[in-house]
Amino acid sequence: MTLRFTPAASFDALPNPRGGRVPAAQAALANAMDALERRGDAATPLLQAVQALREAGWLAAARFADTLLLASPLAMADATIAAVATGAAPMPGEGRPADGQVRTLFGEALRDLHDALGRRNLRELSCSPALFARQHALCDVLAPHTPGFSLTFEDIALTGRPLPPVTLHAQPAQQLAQLRARYEAALLPALKIRANGSRAATAWAEAAFGEMDACMGELTSADPYDFWRLALACGRSLRARAQAWGEVDARRFYARCNLVLADHGYGQRVAPQSLVRMTLALLWRDYALFGAAAEDADDIELLHDYGLTADWHVAGTQASEALWEADAGAAADASARGGGGSTRELGALCVNANAYEDFLQTADASMTLLAAHAAGDRPARPDAGAALQAADASYRLGAAAWALGLGHVGMLADALGLAWRRTAHGVLAASAVSDSAPVLPPAVPDPAALEQAGEALRAMLHKVAAGVGQPDARLAVAALGRALGQPVPN
Repeated sequence: MTLRFTPAASFDALPNPRGGRVPAAQAALANAMDALERRGDAATPLLQAVQALREAGWLAAARFADTLLLASPLAMADATIAAVATGAAPMPGEGRPADGQVRTLFGEALRDLHDALGRRNLRELSCSPALFARQHALCDVLAPHTPGFSLTFEDIALTGRPLPPVTLHAQPAQQLAQLRARYEAALLPALKIRANGSRAATAWAEAAFGEMDACMGELTSADPYDFWRLALACGRSLRARAQAWGEVDARRFYARCNLVLADHGYGQRVAPQSLVRMTLALLWRDYALFGAAAEDADDIELLHDYGLTADWHVAGTQASEALWEADAGAAADASARGGGGSTRELGALCVNANAYEDFLQTADASMTLLAAHAAGDRPARPDAGAALQAADASYRLGAAAWALGLGHVGMLADALGLAWRRTAHGVLAASAVSDSAPVLPPAVPDPAALEQAGEALRAMLHKVAAGVGQPDARLAVAALGRALGQPVPN
């Protein structure tokens, strides 16, 4: 049975009417949809879309387009087979029709990416479960033809982002053994949450989750980069959002933490990077899509420690949220009709002129602060308070860049904010041990790497201010990742 083309069930975040757009990518995706209907060449326009999105720094969207490019030969072959089955084309070889299902899936994913680009929300492109589901379905189609090919949510959400090493601090062996026994005893009823739908079963499962959280809390150390601190925040967030996203993520997460607890008991002192990335992506997902409220301040501080940011809610009631969303939709429609004011071309990116001027003011203020905190004498031990202020300035610049659509600028600004944040925590930890030792703690990135990244960011902003497209920031971000002690995954 041939599937009908349907859009994604829903997009997850609000549109960003003041954000930039990538006209060449949207036009290329439209051409690819037309080619799919005509059974023509969809690969060429998809390659053009990938190149335009990479130039704009929309790396998550570029990865989606790249997956579509990989799947395009299968989709076009499926379209040909389906046409032969209906007598619309001659048989190119032997075989039976596949009911056009690959073509249908490909067309749905293509249309979803095209529509998502029009919403101009870079965080949604990175963290949307609906968009990831489309990509994952394409990966299932590709898997038999490309051994070893796989895709996870964190691969998309954290594309190109460096992360610091995350630790598992030494604990007494007996205490670890007791905690693991308690955790495993609670894990089974938690995995069976709402198995029969009864209130008693639900209460039992919630108590089990609470017990596992208590175990994580006892494992947590004062280190800001302690894995169990991150895991505890992620678990609570997943459970709070279980009604919206389902309970599978929470159950899978707590089960994986049990394996880490076993490794912790065997003496492992560094958390697996793959699990750290998954944990961060799940914690960040809801804040990236929906923003944060005042009660989420602790989680936002934790995300800042890892180079991730979120917008703050300004609406306080459901009615005001609905009004804000309606206004945003109307503004997006006006912009699409050309009523959004004059525009500026920045390479592949087209931005609203007023939003562009606002961004330049924010960038100027942030770079002034960063220059003030980048001490030219490079003291043996930087000032922790100044480092935190530099991190905040970097994050403000990064948030403004993401809002405008400057993906490369946003990626480098966030990575620089992470490096300054790591510096502040390292200096504070060293000061707690010995106030007299002027030695730079090993956890602190090399000040020369921060200086080079700051200069690279300044050079990028000069080009943006001159109306030139952004340089590719991936090499500068990768250098910061190495300075943080963790290379950026390719």
